[in-house]
Amino acid sequence: MPDELLQRLRCFHTDYFPQYQDRFRHLVNEGQHPTTLFIGCSDSRIVPYMLTGAGPGELFIVRNVGALVPPYDGQYGLHGTAAAIEYAVLNLHVSHIIVCGHTHCGAMKALYEEVSPEAHNLDAWLGLAREAALPVQVTEEALRRTEQRSIVLQLERLMDYPMVRQRVEKREISLHGWHYVIEDGEVHVFDVLKGQFVPASASDHSGTGPYQDVADDGGAIFNEIDSSWEHR
Repeated sequence: MPDELLQRLRCFHTDYFPQYQDRFRHLVNEGQHPTTLFIGCSDSRIVPYMLTGAGPGELFIVRNVGALVPPYDGQYGLHGTAAAIEYAVLNLHVSHIIVCGHTHCGAMKALYEEVSPEAHNLDAWLGLAREAALPVQVTEEALRRTEQRSIVLQLERLMDYPMVRQRVEKREISLHGWHYVIEDGEVHVFDVLKGQFVPASASDHSGTGPYQDVADDGGAIFNEIDSSWEHR
């Protein structure tokens, strides 16, 4: 059988790389200076460079199951995502942090299902999104709302990172919540003032996160669970 991965590596070297050779050399000589940290789901249908139209050196990307942000709990454990956040803020001095979830997210669906008893790490990891789950029967509407609730939950958790909070409050970093609707090919951006996600085609900005042009009253900022959902 043909080695497809080998063929793709050769194609990159012969077809793609020559188009950007000067750019890669510049990035080697001058170092990387991305302006955006992109925290996205590991789902194979999410392609950050296609969504943003970015090229080499423009995005600092960290991906995990569900696009989740671990808590800043002072334990300093082996958290690759937490390390990436610190590095992006303290070393790369990014000015934007995007949390990008999406429709048909397996991680969000798993919140309503039994996790394999062998998946100890997955079960613990999904705990970072359980607060976004709704007390309802699973429907497409409930899953989409859960996906969006989780995105905002991660934005709020980012604010527990001291280096993030300081820079957000100084307006040196902007937080952006994105919900990619795969079937429509459109990203819905979170508008903190409206308290909802808005299609990018109808929005006048690329998304606002917690504490952006809104007072911090210590409460939730999106999708409070009201009584109408308790009986669905």
